[in-house]
Amino acid sequence: MWANFAKFVIKYRLPFLILLFTLTGFMAYQSRKVELSYNFAKLVPADDPAMIYFQNFLKTFGEDGNLMVIGFKDSTVYQLEKFKKLDQLCQEIENIDGVDGILSLSNLKYIHKNEEEKKFEYRLLFPNLPSNQAQLDSTLQFARTLKLYEGQIWNTQNGAMMIAIAINPDYFKNVKREALLNSIIKKVEKFTEATKIEVHYSGVPYIRTITAQNIKQELSIFLVLSLSITVVVLFLFFRSFQPVIFPLIMIGMIIFWTLGTLGILGFKMTILTGLLPPILVVIGIPNSVYLLTKFHQECIKSGDKIKAMVRVISKLGIVTLITNATTAIGFVALTTAQISILQEFGLVAAINIIATFLISIIYLPAVFSYLPPPSAKQLAHLDLAFIKKILGNIIQIVSSHRTKVYAIAISLAVVSALGIWRIKAVSYMVDDLPDASKVIQDLRFLEENFKGVMPLEIVVDTGKPKSTRRIEVLSKLDSFQRYLQDIPSVSPALSVVTFLKAAKQSYFDQNPLDFQLPTRNELAFIQRYIPKQGEIDNLTKTFVDTSGQYIRISLKVADLGSAKMDSLIDNHITPQALQIFGQAGMKAQVTGTTLMFVKGNEYLITNLKQSLLLAIVVIGGIIAILFKNIRIMLISISTNMLPLLITAGLMGYLGVPLKPSTALIFSITFGIAVDDSIHYLARYRQALSTLNSNVFEAVITAIRETGVSMIYTSLVLFGGFIIFTVSEFGGTVALGALTSTTLLIAMLTSLILLPSLLITFDNGKQQAAQNDWSEEV
Repeated sequence: MWANFAKFVIKYRLPFLILLFTLTGFMAYQSRKVELSYNFAKLVPADDPAMIYFQNFLKTFGEDGNLMVIGFKDSTVYQLEKFKKLDQLCQEIENIDGVDGILSLSNLKYIHKNEEEKKFEYRLLFPNLPSNQAQLDSTLQFARTLKLYEGQIWNTQNGAMMIAIAINPDYFKNVKREALLNSIIKKVEKFTEATKIEVHYSGVPYIRTITAQNIKQELSIFLVLSLSITVVVLFLFFRSFQPVIFPLIMIGMIIFWTLGTLGILGFKMTILTGLLPPILVVIGIPNSVYLLTKFHQECIKSGDKIKAMVRVISKLGIVTLITNATTAIGFVALTTAQISILQEFGLVAAINIIATFLISIIYLPAVFSYLPPPSAKQLAHLDLAFIKKILGNIIQIVSSHRTKVYAIAISLAVVSALGIWRIKAVSYMVDDLPDASKVIQDLRFLEENFKGVMPLEIVVDTGKPKSTRRIEVLSKLDSFQRYLQDIPSVSPALSVVTFLKAAKQSYFDQNPLDFQLPTRNELAFIQRYIPKQGEIDNLTKTFVDTSGQYIRISLKVADLGSAKMDSLIDNHITPQALQIFGQAGMKAQVTGTTLMFVKGNEYLITNLKQSLLLAIVVIGGIIAILFKNIRIMLISISTNMLPLLITAGLMGYLGVPLKPSTALIFSITFGIAVDDSIHYLARYRQALSTLNSNVFEAVITAIRETGVSMIYTSLVLFGGFIIFTVSEFGGTVALGALTSTTLLIAMLTSLILLPSLLITFDNGKQQAAQNDWSEEV
């Protein structure tokens, strides 16, 4: 079959090349449709009860993660001239399209009791800017008595201030948000230049946008680096330009096909799919290395380039298909997850790994059949002294030191298993950014001065409509909020109770001591002052549903990480809510963007574990079917499990947490690492049939004939993945470092442990009796 396919490709090589380049042009056109994702990945399935509740919350109360904040702590901002510039900045930002509103000290509104009309109304703290410093100081002194905003936009203890900017939800999910953010930053930079005041940016819209911009920048960097490393490594191996230039053209096709697939399927560029082009560059190169190395070997044997290429396809076609298929299975397993970002990543990767096989098995033979036969210089890489020395040492180890190999392998497995117990699963909302980045530093500033900016919501089901009129309900809400106020990482809560306290303070002439829940009698008077329509009533509706049964308590929390956030909710907020509300037949439910993010990471890690198990089972089944030998399958799987075990152990000892980016490593590397084993076992199987089932000789022959390509491809893979360590995202750095380490270890286990196990446990008889599915590797 493969011999006929090879002849068919060679015969119609020109039409095939035209077809490939035409399809590549089409995919390049489709790649123009790819857009960046500006949202945190939706990691919680749509049918999960917590996600359903969160979606209902958004429909009832509106978006909770739409605030961009700008913070600063500089006493000179309270000087008249700089305060005027602050006011000018706020006005300019408010006039930008996409900004729904802005809140800062300069445009602050407070609740005023209108004695004549017997109603509350909002008044500007600064209806007109002060004309002198004394007026400003006097108004600021009054502002310090307004407890409603204490800890929200102004830290009265140290003078830190925050500007809160509400972003229109229509700008959330497309490129308009990036332009909006840039407009805001330009205004702020102008303010900073004029006042010399250092500012700090944060908030969910800002973090999402900066993350998306970094993904876009890093995609270009990784592509350049991966291509550069590919050029260097290929040239070092083959010592000529032909085996470098034409595989690079093939890699360019793969990049366009990958981006085109994203465009056709309508998938956006996320932090995961952004890694696909450079990953597929790295995965595609081994095909070139195996095919060209075998082509050069066959040219030496036959002296005829066409005959050599036909033999390459007929001998390596099925093996390459199987190895690419096992790699694809590692990614296909991700599509079984109920998480869209994983499904998209796995599906696009799997499709283009198979596309890589088709391109390489057609393009390379077609192109090299047109080129002159390789010269003696181009074939010299097959006889490199240092490669021969390495393989000689490996053969010596396998021949004479198998007991030591097993002892080392068992010791590494035991030590790694102990390290695994030290792994902790922790993830953060800004997990992948380094501590030194401005995003993290700005976030820390706001957490130190305002406790946090990440949204966390609590919805209290009071059980009855119009509950805001019942003092019993309000008292319990007040007790709960006072409990929350004592938690160090939680900002002061905002709810209908907070505004009733502010209303009471206003009712009693803005005395700060009266910022407390009204009594039953006071509540009756205060509610009469609240107009049926107007700003105060509209603001109250933001925290109470139309029936008056569901009451929202809005918090901002620090980015504590998944472990501490779980502890905060499960050990503090939920038990206290149950204690306060449970006896009265009321219920409290925690929700919000922050909770969904933390819960989503838990889902992601669980799904990645299941995907890895599925990949192991499926790939193990394929090996068992191909080699018709359970023993061979167990030997191969155990050989490739050891690198994963060692990597997991290293994570434990080095303190690398288990999070989505690091959990992803195992599914990817297992599918790639098993390729070397299949190449080796295919050649071992063929050697058995020609060496009368002599296991030892077959093992040594397989090392000599596949060792060169295995070393080459492993070094290419190592270099290709190690480039991710230059990323600004910590998760991508871990992905690069741990994946490259795992693949190097996998090369050693495939060249040393696998042959040793075959000599010890395989009798060779069954394989020799079977019909070969591959002639030779």
